[in-house]
Amino acid sequence: MKKIKEVISLLFILALTGPTFLPGVNAQTLRNSKLNRAGQKASSNQSQQKAAKFKVSPDLEKKIDAAQELRQNNNKQRVIIQLRSDSGLNQMFGNKFTQAQRQDLFAREVRSNKAKRALVMSDLSQRGGKTLRSFDNVGLVSAEIPLSNLKEFARNKDVAYISEDKVTRANGHIVETTGFWNQGISDGGDSDGSTWISGSNIQIGIIDSGVYKKHSLMQWNGAGSKVWQYNFVSSEGTVDDKYGHGTHVASMASGEYFFKNGTYTGPAGGSQIVSMRALNSNGEGMVSDAIAALDWAVHQRVNNWWTIDVINMSFGTVATDSYVNDPLCQAARRAVNAGIVVVASAGNHGKDSDGNKLYGGISSPGIEPSVITVGASNTFGTNWRSDDGIATFSSRGPTRGYVWQDGEKKFDNLIKPDLVAPGNKMIGARSEKGVLTAQYPQLRTGSESDAKTDRVMYMSGTSVAAPIVAGAAALLLETNPNLTPNMVKAILTYSAQPMNGYNTLEQGAGQLNIDGAVRLARLIKDNPPTSNGAWMLDGSLPSSQKSVISGQNVWWSKGVITNYGFLYGSDLMQRYQGMYSNGVLLSDGTPVVNGEPQKSGSMTYGGNFYSGVIENNGVLLSDGVLLADGVLLSDGVLLSDGVLLSDGVLISDGVLLSDGVLLSDTILGDNTRAMQPAN
Repeated sequence: MKKIKEVISLLFILALTGPTFLPGVNAQTLRNSKLNRAGQKASSNQSQQKAAKFKVSPDLEKKIDAAQELRQNNNKQRVIIQLRSDSGLNQMFGNKFTQAQRQDLFAREVRSNKAKRALVMSDLSQRGGKTLRSFDNVGLVSAEIPLSNLKEFARNKDVAYISEDKVTRANGHIVETTGFWNQGISDGGDSDGSTWISGSNIQIGIIDSGVYKKHSLMQWNGAGSKVWQYNFVSSEGTVDDKYGHGTHVASMASGEYFFKNGTYTGPAGGSQIVSMRALNSNGEGMVSDAIAALDWAVHQRVNNWWTIDVINMSFGTVATDSYVNDPLCQAARRAVNAGIVVVASAGNHGKDSDGNKLYGGISSPGIEPSVITVGASNTFGTNWRSDDGIATFSSRGPTRGYVWQDGEKKFDNLIKPDLVAPGNKMIGARSEKGVLTAQYPQLRTGSESDAKTDRVMYMSGTSVAAPIVAGAAALLLETNPNLTPNMVKAILTYSAQPMNGYNTLEQGAGQLNIDGAVRLARLIKDNPPTSNGAWMLDGSLPSSQKSVISGQNVWWSKGVITNYGFLYGSDLMQRYQGMYSNGVLLSDGTPVVNGEPQKSGSMTYGGNFYSGVIENNGVLLSDGVLLADGVLLSDGVLLSDGVLLSDGVLISDGVLLSDGVLLSDTILGDNTRAMQPAN
């Protein structure tokens, strides 16, 4: 399969550099083709109409039908148009291409997208629509068009898929409870007392509501602000955080150590923060705003300007489309294929308005396989891990984006999140003029007599957990800059601690363990091999694969979540796995063959594959109890809306945050013991 993808990519380059020759096609063949064309015209029109239907997202189909019934067909709808890609850039090419070849492929794709965009814009204009923004680096266009003309427009050969431009919403204790301050970890693991790891020289992109750059947690000690600010909100022209979400999120990843004696330190305090504002003053934005930020980041990365290493997206929108068609997922995938580690919050749809546990609430872009999707744990304010649990609001898998197949919805049903991190009542930076603390004054903590640049606040949600993982990813890249995004993801899940009594749809591989992750990154060679099965360590794994955090044993999961199960065993870290390459997915390690997920011989080496959902006993990921078979998940049809899944109900269409789960459930968090402010 990988060879096929490489050939496709190479053919695309050839197609753009010269004329195409079709050997074996003679004049008689062409004449016969013309004679047949008239007879095929009627069936072709029918095929185009059928194809157009499947190029429009299900939620847009519903809007078109509703508009017809209400005779409101001329209402204009904001949409995201995916341009047809000739390169297969989102199903890329592993490590076979040099950096120069990758840059050339991206550049050619951009030129192709610009050409297609011009044709699409012309067609759009003729149908009463207009282009709002274009994102040539990710092959997407933001536009509006009358609903009555949308299906006809979908027949355009350069249009791959059309989705609704939806609204997105924001969904010291940290370094202690994750093991970052363990001896030999934050201090660099050497005998030099002046060296530390802190994410130095790593750039973290925060796509959110902006960042208050003057806050003390957003400073480099004695060297000014670590924040660079850009705005992508089409309706507002400011870079400031007027909502208050993004500032807190940024401090979770990179809170400065030299403030309040390190009480609010984030893992990557030495990193640069690139604030890409895509949520407005009310904490909302359009999908197209987030795509604009991702498009810009990819352009910067590919051209070696801002070499953004990690992107955090602590927001989400309702997942209707399969990740295959979801435009935000497609943009995130392009960022990963450009070499960026992308981290996304799982969402805060873990319970309904009555407090009942729900499954299937993962938001987009968290449904995308290439991103690191993060759920929220509750530390109850202690540094030891034995009392930790999953926050009740944290979204559970499986992912519920779908496509229509043979007249039925086929759900993705991927196991998500990938792991969890602390996300209940965490204290971080407060924006100077944040709407959040004006609406919810109970979020304020610390002293109100402090300077505005020193004030802090509580916040809860997977939005808080995700940037802690983004900060951890920055530490791994500082430790070993040649790690691919898939290797970073694998290290984080392999070293995560499985939590007792929770299943993989709730916790993924387990809770973030920075101590174990950094130790693994140090063991991997500076220039890891790229052939499947090659030894990739400078040394050996510890005989007892565990960490000690706050005096307690923290066992590593030794597992990597793929699609409908997980791979397990020491070879995942000892031997290079083909699925760690650039441009492929970890799920390529366990493809579905004849309806059953199986371990790939070309993309994995050694280890075992456990298919299905596992409930864990708190030690090894492989020791858990099977709850749902991987074949059932991969079927996509059998596991349907409303099915009872062990201890909760699988979320049905329409049972979402906006339908009853209170904002206070996600911002204020679970009403339990929590992190305390500095004295």
